[in-house]
Amino acid sequence: MLNRDQRRLILASASPRRQELIRVLNIPFEIRVSDVDETTPTYWSPAQVAEQLALRKAEAVHQMLQEGDQGIVIGADTIVVLDYRVLGKPKDAEDAISMLNLLEGKTHQVYSGVACIDAQTGETHVSHRVTYVKMKHLTEQQVQRYVASGEPMDKAGSYAIQGLGSTIVESIDGCYFNVVGLPLSLLSDMLTKFGIEVL
Repeated sequence: MLNRDQRRLILASASPRRQELIRVLNIPFEIRVSDVDETTPTYWSPAQVAEQLALRKAEAVHQMLQEGDQGIVIGADTIVVLDYRVLGKPKDAEDAISMLNLLEGKTHQVYSGVACIDAQTGETHVSHRVTYVKMKHLTEQQVQRYVASGEPMDKAGSYAIQGLGSTIVESIDGCYFNVVGLPLSLLSDMLTKFGIEVL
């Protein structure tokens, strides 16, 4: 097991939300970001999509590291799924309105994939969590006002549960942080495989 001075995490994400969440673990971390192709085969399951995109991000950053670098590279990806249809980030306001109209009044799933790679050994672990989210029934005016706030524009499924989007969610079943974008309970379990104990 690594002592506290040797523990270091390398977050392969530019997401401010994931950076805020990983800070909760009280383990030194740095941010390294690499653009990756996020296209996936249509026959992949939602779990495969979330896990493989998280792995692509982690692998891309792992390849950027210098020989001798230490730490655990963490990649994550979050997708919203309704009736087996993956809803990514909206292309524009019209797309955001369309997504929210699909989601309103229904229960959908949020998948977050997490990939961890040891910078030195290349040891890799990949997993995911699923949370069920029920949206309130929304009027067209509510949808339009929410989209006009700008919050949905860089969010999978066109909403942010940790922001104004919390007012349009009726209930959740599962990990809240999974919906925000980084399931901390799952991540802490995965880190133990590398000898890193959060508590």
